[in-house]
Amino acid sequence: MPIVYHENTKVFHIHNRYFSYIIDVLRNGQIGQLYFGAPLKDRENFTHMQVNERRDMDPCVYEGDQSFSLEDTKQEYPVTGNGDLRNMAATVVNPDGSRYADFKYVSHVVTPGKPKLEGLPATYVEDDAEAETLTITLADEVTKAELELSYTLYADRPVLARNARFVNHGDRELVLDAAMSANIDLPDARWNMLDFTGAWGRERHLDERPLKTGVQSIYSLRGHSSHQFNPFLILKRPETTETAGECFGVSLVYSGNFLGQVEVDNYHVTRVMMGIHPEGFAWRLGPGATFQTPEAVIVYSADGLNHMSQAYHELYRTRLARGYWRDRPRPVLINSWESTYMRFDEDKVYGIAAKAHELGVDLFVLDDGWFGHRDNDESSLGDWFADPKKLPNGVEGLARRITALGMKFGLWFEPEMISKDSKLYEAHPDWMIRVPDRTPLHGRNQFELDFTKPEVVDYIAEQMEKILGTGLVSYVKWDMNRSMTDVFSQGRPAEFQGEVYHRQILGVYALYERLTSKFPEVLFESCASGGGRFDAGMLYYAPQGWISDDSDAIERLKIQYGTSFGYPISSMGSHVSAVPNHQVFRRTPLKTRADVAYFGTFGYELDVNKIPPEEQEEIRAQIRFFKDHYDLIAHGTFYRLISPFGANPVGLQEGAETAWMVVSPDRSRALVGYYRAHQPVNEGYRSLRLDGLDPEREYEVRDTAYRMPQVDGETFYGDELMHHGFDVSDSGFGPWTTWIYQGDYQSRLFEITAR
Repeated sequence: MPIVYHENTKVFHIHNRYFSYIIDVLRNGQIGQLYFGAPLKDRENFTHMQVNERRDMDPCVYEGDQSFSLEDTKQEYPVTGNGDLRNMAATVVNPDGSRYADFKYVSHVVTPGKPKLEGLPATYVEDDAEAETLTITLADEVTKAELELSYTLYADRPVLARNARFVNHGDRELVLDAAMSANIDLPDARWNMLDFTGAWGRERHLDERPLKTGVQSIYSLRGHSSHQFNPFLILKRPETTETAGECFGVSLVYSGNFLGQVEVDNYHVTRVMMGIHPEGFAWRLGPGATFQTPEAVIVYSADGLNHMSQAYHELYRTRLARGYWRDRPRPVLINSWESTYMRFDEDKVYGIAAKAHELGVDLFVLDDGWFGHRDNDESSLGDWFADPKKLPNGVEGLARRITALGMKFGLWFEPEMISKDSKLYEAHPDWMIRVPDRTPLHGRNQFELDFTKPEVVDYIAEQMEKILGTGLVSYVKWDMNRSMTDVFSQGRPAEFQGEVYHRQILGVYALYERLTSKFPEVLFESCASGGGRFDAGMLYYAPQGWISDDSDAIERLKIQYGTSFGYPISSMGSHVSAVPNHQVFRRTPLKTRADVAYFGTFGYELDVNKIPPEEQEEIRAQIRFFKDHYDLIAHGTFYRLISPFGANPVGLQEGAETAWMVVSPDRSRALVGYYRAHQPVNEGYRSLRLDGLDPEREYEVRDTAYRMPQVDGETFYGDELMHHGFDVSDSGFGPWTTWIYQGDYQSRLFEITAR
């Protein structure tokens, strides 16, 4: 796990068996980028990788010397004011209004382990032997500002974690107008960019495009990471597939406004940046003050996209998620929302819980509508006490009845929001984010509390602690249902307002930290009108998140598939919901709904008292199946096999097929999901190729439901299953069985077991 510094050439070589990352100290004392890619043998001098040529119009650093300009130099962390006219990683505004900083190398230190980022989520180590951290200190002689660039190299992972920290050692205030977490300058533009776009109900759909001259970016200016874009992007070579080729991901461990940007200059140098969005950001850095950027996690793969994703899965599941629930089996839950919405009383929800308990459900979750006088979405946010009309015995009374069944009890909160129709607003209208003398904009008939004020965070914490302190609540669904607009912290000076976006999310993190520390055995699930804040920052506090309000199984194929590029399936809230589906009004088989939801945390969103007895028994069997396979699903290695976003073979509509699988660490077991959204007509033969198996071992294949000939109960060596596969077409069933697996919205689930 070496981080090597070659004194004579001033070259840093950060490398393990997966990749090399090479930077150097440039002629002017700044840090240059030399190489990022497959691992290289260490040598003293790599500076030949930095090619500088005299170009017309280049601003040059040294008078009389036209051979060195930052305009065409690959840099590690470019800062405004030095002659580089591309987009910058940082902008420092000086007391005289100039935008100029000259951060030159001062020193560096390599330490074992990984330091904690104060007040921010980040990956971690459990033993210092897992990683080394390089910290390079740079300084600006004029302002006495300091910049620390931090690089953590994990020993046995293809992972480099980066952040930047600014310190003002001068005696005058500076302002940061931009402070990104990471920058990488690459020597060519032969890459495709993958990002994950969408909107409410269709989050994290895969989007791929070749890089072109100019800027390609993803971003959020909504105060949260958003449904529209995710703070995660991938660059891959055009020929790279799931199983072969070069790619790398950049993931931001942050939940607020962000910018992920790829710029290709006119000489085909590619600049990749990730960090807090500079729009609306102006951070005052007074004498002695510091500013810490969020962490960017970079994962490299020379073996295709699946290998990259698996590294993120393992890292985020075991070294980002924390606490009591990180490694424990999560409870199978039933949520009340789609069965009752806000129209319920204690007996009604108890009846649902009692029936669910009979079927094997572990946890009942009471969703929105239990507090204040909340009969619709126009009131009561901020009033976290039970509505006596619905819960005459309070939350505690209902919780005691449900826990007496042998179930756990969970509760919905939306802690960051306030309704004008609430006791909290009557007492503290100044706690609402709004611009004075302007009509405030609402979203979902609600407004945002000002979490930049510690007294607001303390008040909400105290309300939630009263309820959680009873010991009867085992789970919290933490929701957030509107974006930030008309952003202004009332009672604060003008110069503070450029800090509100970032301080708001720091306040959210502070509340999470307080509650998860005080109630370590409560399982927190993050939610933001579905998947509007499903990001790595949230996983640090809540090991699972509701990935979308769209619970339709066919739509979830795309959502879960896209999410899997950067996040483990153990983090994905995935439930079986009622039909017709409440978002797309589609009717899908109960089997298909479960076969999709198994690859996640698993639960239900329906009234089990309203379904026929045969489906109740099917649910009982589904829960047994999930619990029997929990360790394999949650801790196995996930492989994407067929994309719902790609073109399908002749005979199927585009996106008609999806397939994925999870393999146990010892490769003795696997579970394969194959899904067909649309029925083809008189199709040809279709073979499903697997991945991740031992080519030398013999495996038995069993279809968990249909017991089809040519597949079920047959044995194959791992090499055959991976290079040829097995038949999943209608034709392979024989004419007497074709009726079993016909029609749209069908699924098949295969167990693969080593003999």
